[in-house]
This record gives sequence, structure tokens and C-alpha cells, in this order.
Amino acid sequence: MTQVVGILGGMGPAAGADFVRLFVEACAQHMRAQGEPVRDQAFPEHWLAQVPVPDRTGALASASQGAHQPLEPMLQALGRLAALGSRTVAIACNTAHAWHAALQERFPQLELLHVAREVAAHLAARGVREVALMATEGTYRVHLYEQALAEAGLTCHLPRAAERELIMRGIYDGVKAGDLSLAARCFSEVALRLAQRHGPIPIVMGCTEVPLGLQDCVATAALQLVDPARVLASALATRAYADNPAGNHLEASRPLAQRPG
Repeated sequence: MTQVVGILGGMGPAAGADFVRLFVEACAQHMRAQGEPVRDQAFPEHWLAQVPVPDRTGALASASQGAHQPLEPMLQALGRLAALGSRTVAIACNTAHAWHAALQERFPQLELLHVAREVAAHLAARGVREVALMATEGTYRVHLYEQALAEAGLTCHLPRAAERELIMRGIYDGVKAGDLSLAARCFSEVALRLAQRHGPIPIVMGCTEVPLGLQDCVATAALQLVDPARVLASALATRAYADNPAGNHLEASRPLAQRPG
């Protein structure tokens, strides 16, 4: 028996659509791992809420309230997913996790997965001790990954100011504008610089646009690139096939430092 799960997307739309693809792949992998045939009827019911959400990085740079803040539309979308029967929800945007606590507080009946914690646990389980992080200015501003990685015992190296500007250019003028060649140039330059400074450590692509820009990039083929969306999709698939989603919710709601193991 599977559980109904939801995906909060629209940030941007291409990333939300790609997350569904990753989730379907993760479900198929789960079936194969269980020795079960991959059948249409064996995929769990899942819903994508692809809603217009104000820019997250811009909102984090402004302390004022108003229509430019993303919390209210995310809450409305989460309410729709809950009404459709979703038990667990993944947010297909890294920066949007700055509002994770507020969203989870309003919907305690849902398990709202936290991408940085999932990635930190995934890397720690592999024995990783150091990573570099490519993300939005908003994600850096709230220390989303640095905190989760530190709690899991990992050191996080950040790009320099000029490199962060390149990442943002690749996101907005590249992927979001449909210019994937520009995105690949911007993202690959930063990734290669990080590898040159810090050695062959994993590079976390902490914005859903970064994997889209680097998906066919030859220049970064030899690097260890970690896609948080893929990790999160796998976690959502695990919850969809879980027998006790309520137990998973209780485990996931505890801070990383308090979890067993």
C-alpha cells in the first residue's frame, strides 16, 4: 500500500516539472530494489502544486511585508495538497526552505521534508566530511545548508562574492530565461573554481536551477556534483512506500543532532 504525497513547485516551473521526473525515477528504483516489477499501477498517487510564488531570494533581502513575500502562496498551495490527501510533501526549491518552519507549523498533520537535512544525512551516511555549496544568495543568507551540514558533522566551503554573482546570473539570465548555454558557462566556472581551491570534494548544487544548467556540461563531468533534488525525490519516494508515515514524521521533525545514529 502506498501513501499519497505532494510536491510544492512553481519555483521555478521547470524545476518543479523536473522534480516530478526525479520522483518517478526514484519510485521505479524503489520497486526494482524490492524485486517488484515496475508497473504503472504501482506508482504512488502524487500531486504537483505548480503555483506562482514571489522570488524567494528577493523576499529574504527585504524585511517588509507585502505581496512580494512567498509565504502566503506557499501556504495556500500546501493547503491544497493536504486537501488532496497528501501525507508527505517535498518543496521543489532550496531557498523556499527558509520558510520551512512556518509551513510545518501551520500544517502539523503533514510531514514536510527538509532538503538540507536530507542532503546532510545522505552525505554523512557516505562518510563525506567536506563539501562545497553552490546556491542562491537567499540560501546563503539564511545559512540553510551550512547549519544542516554542521549538525551532521560536515564542513561547508562557500564561493567567493564574485562567484556568487555568477551563480545568480546563471540562475536568472540563464535557466529562468531559457538560456541554458549561459547557465552552463556560469555554473561550470564556479564549480571548477571550487574544485581547484578545495580539491575533489562533493559540490552540492543547492539551487534547483543549477542541475538543469549543468546537465549536459562536459567541463564538469569529472566533478562530484550532488543534486539535492534527486536526494529529496528519493526521500519522498521512500515515504510514499512507507507503512508508517506517521512514525517517519515524528523522526523527521526532530533536530538532526538528536536523531539516533
